[in-house]
Amino acid sequence: MLNNSAIQVKNVVKHFKHLKAVDKLSFEVPTGICFGFLGPNGAGKTTMMKILCGKSKRDKVENDLVSVFGRDPDRDELAIKFISGIVPQEDNLDLELNVEQNLQIYAKFYGLSAAQSRPFIASVLNFMELSEKKTSGIRELSGGMKRRLLIARALINNPKILILDEPTTGLDPQVRHHIWDKLRTLKKQGVTILLTTHYMEEAYQICDELIIMNKGAKVLQGNPGDLIQNHIENYVLEILNMEIPITEYPESIRRESANHRHLLYSDDFNEIKKISDLFKSGEFILRQSNLEDVFLKITGSNLYE
Repeated sequence: MLNNSAIQVKNVVKHFKHLKAVDKLSFEVPTGICFGFLGPNGAGKTTMMKILCGKSKRDKVENDLVSVFGRDPDRDELAIKFISGIVPQEDNLDLELNVEQNLQIYAKFYGLSAAQSRPFIASVLNFMELSEKKTSGIRELSGGMKRRLLIARALINNPKILILDEPTTGLDPQVRHHIWDKLRTLKKQGVTILLTTHYMEEAYQICDELIIMNKGAKVLQGNPGDLIQNHIENYVLEILNMEIPITEYPESIRRESANHRHLLYSDDFNEIKKISDLFKSGEFILRQSNLEDVFLKITGSNLYE
């Protein structure tokens, strides 16, 4: 294991009755990067996050290891709490308190008095561009503002590691990009970031490294751009009408079917462009391949199933 790793995980297993939620998972997260878990619902992403936080205890197996800055979550949950900031997938803000009061209550969990927490609260509200909303009720906030407040809350203890579970689910693209910018800034400040996502664009845009998971197991691991370059053809033609036969195309074209459409893959742009010319506008999409295509090729399943 690397000495500069913020997180070290080896041979981790977690069952829920007869369901294996995490299956012999191993990985390392260097300090100061954004590390992602990409996969469909039920892949084991959130369970692994809970294990890292100490909220879910892993199964006892031989030669397993979980270390978060040198601490084992099964034994040192409280110590990990004090160096971590956690942003849950579900909004759990207190509706009876305003924005500032929500942060004050949370600061008390870290032993900070109202006077001690005041500069920290001002700082995180300013960073997340919520200073003008500090006296607003939670019900007055938009979905994007609530998500930014959850991130501000997770930063109240100046954490070494920020853990986010599906941080932009349900948000519109503009808000999503705004949150990505904030996470990039935190990474530049040295915060180690872990996030789960099923958005391939999110994983590609902000993760330095990621694990693609399926059915509790690691399918692939690496830099998002490298995974695309090394595991999938450069170009894909999506044929939007499933009734159109795909057997008539050259053998050099690889074929898949997903999302009620045919997918044709090739490294030769001219070859794939020639095929696209056979269709009318609106019948096809010609694009570069992405992480969703990698997932489909490796697992045979659609990322969003």
